[in-house]
Amino acid sequence: MLGTLYIISAPSGAGKTSLVRELLASESGLRLSVSHTTRPMRPGEEQGVHYHFVDGEQFQAMIARGAFLEYARVFDNFYGTSKDAGIEQLQAGQDVILEIDWQGARQLHQLFPEAARIFILPPSREVLEQRLRARGQDGETIIARRMQEARTEISHYTEYDFLLVNDDFRQAVADLQAIIRARGLRRQRQEQALRELLASLLSEA
Repeated sequence: MLGTLYIISAPSGAGKTSLVRELLASESGLRLSVSHTTRPMRPGEEQGVHYHFVDGEQFQAMIARGAFLEYARVFDNFYGTSKDAGIEQLQAGQDVILEIDWQGARQLHQLFPEAARIFILPPSREVLEQRLRARGQDGETIIARRMQEARTEISHYTEYDFLLVNDDFRQAVADLQAIIRARGLRRQRQEQALRELLASLLSEA
């Protein structure tokens, strides 16, 4: 049985990466699919852990040979999900999380219509801007552009199955955990795990 694919999207600064990191630490059955990107590595990031960092030429070569399940250009950089990594994990029954934008989510929904699509919102525009400034990574021009891009990203929330607000971090993590656990209790999944129990309960005394 295929594993469950969880697609998580959010505007830059909404806290998606921190939430996913905490979720992975608390849910042992989940794996993060590491995307490829052409953006520069940031301080504290590691090759193959946060992203597979490649240059533009390498990324275009991967596109040409059909190596991606999805890819998109986001804020002047390319991001893509490798077919090999994503499909192999799911076919092995592994539940997989993908952190991607709405463009990639739309492409993957066509391939995996049963995927759970989750969108994370900031509590307000003001808080989103404060978080972007607190990161200390961008100048005023970039922050203004990220805020504009956030409106575009958020406008696609109707394409997702779940919406949650990252106001209280612990509550947002709990909301994500609730989604993961509820999906794990679907009949199709439980029929496999509880085969012997169901057989014994349905057998004639």
